[in-house]
Amino acid sequence: MIEQYTITTTPKYNFPQPTIDTTLPQRFLEQSLHSLKQVQHQPFQLNQQNFQQFQILEQHPSNLRLKRQPITLKPNHQETTIAAVDTSTIKIGETSTGIIIAIRGATTWKQNRNYRYTRLGPFIFHITEENKNELYKTLEKSYFNTLYSSNRHAIPHLMQMPTRLASLLERWLQTMLAKTVTNGLILFDGSLTSGTMDTPIQRMKDILTLARRNKNTVLAFSKMTSLRVNGYLITDQLPKHEAPYLLETTGIQFKSPTIVLGDVRMNAVEKILGNDLYMQGYPETLRLSHILCTFTANEVLAIKHFITRKHGIQIINRPDMHKLLFGPFGKGEFS
Repeated sequence: MIEQYTITTTPKYNFPQPTIDTTLPQRFLEQSLHSLKQVQHQPFQLNQQNFQQFQILEQHPSNLRLKRQPITLKPNHQETTIAAVDTSTIKIGETSTGIIIAIRGATTWKQNRNYRYTRLGPFIFHITEENKNELYKTLEKSYFNTLYSSNRHAIPHLMQMPTRLASLLERWLQTMLAKTVTNGLILFDGSLTSGTMDTPIQRMKDILTLARRNKNTVLAFSKMTSLRVNGYLITDQLPKHEAPYLLETTGIQFKSPTIVLGDVRMNAVEKILGNDLYMQGYPETLRLSHILCTFTANEVLAIKHFITRKHGIQIINRPDMHKLLFGPFGKGEFS
């Protein structure tokens, strides 16, 4: 059973416990409307590359080793709350001065054999070189207090803004789960590697501290990896062993400032196996969060019609040069 929790701009959200600070999503909404007002009655070019988020390459650690003896896992059916969070961003189109994007986040939790979810967004932004500094600083400041003021990173490049804004929303959602879930398992999309522009070390440490304070365990899942041992991806070196099992790695040492926060807890993984559905090593709770925040084709069309009717932005279809040159053999620039 899946239950939906509707999100509004009221000061309370339907997380497991609703006593949370909602300043950041309110600022997201305010900045979304403010940025769109700056582009009213202007033409914009539809985006031909519908991607959900920008890819970030992993750094390759040195001295990585993979133990060949699998660690057998046994499902632990002790009743445990499983909660997950994910965010998504998509580029809607371009204007003469910038880009129009949409961001959405979703949290899903399984409790008493029921799945429940909350979605925030979509938040639509018009980002330009002129407004990106104010936009990013306003949203960052609304969540991260003065503790981080001396550690502020440089304002990202225009094309990096969608990922960085989605990351701010994702960290807020992760913080809210860490504050509101007790004695549970919190699942993150991606790794717990910190020290990157999107994940400063202190921000992730604070989230993990909040989670531990409420006796939660945080597990992070990457859908893909570039980690290699002896030149081969670690996922291509799986032994013939009955699932479920874990393979232990040793010698992971990333170059500064990137660090790894934590290890895999066998007991936590066994609780996931006993309390959640999983397929191809991916928990259902996290899979649902990903599905719920991902933009569908119909939603992208609805967003385009909304900004056209609400803000008077004229849509311009740029000719596809691949199809003009190659006819039916032209798949398009980003097909």
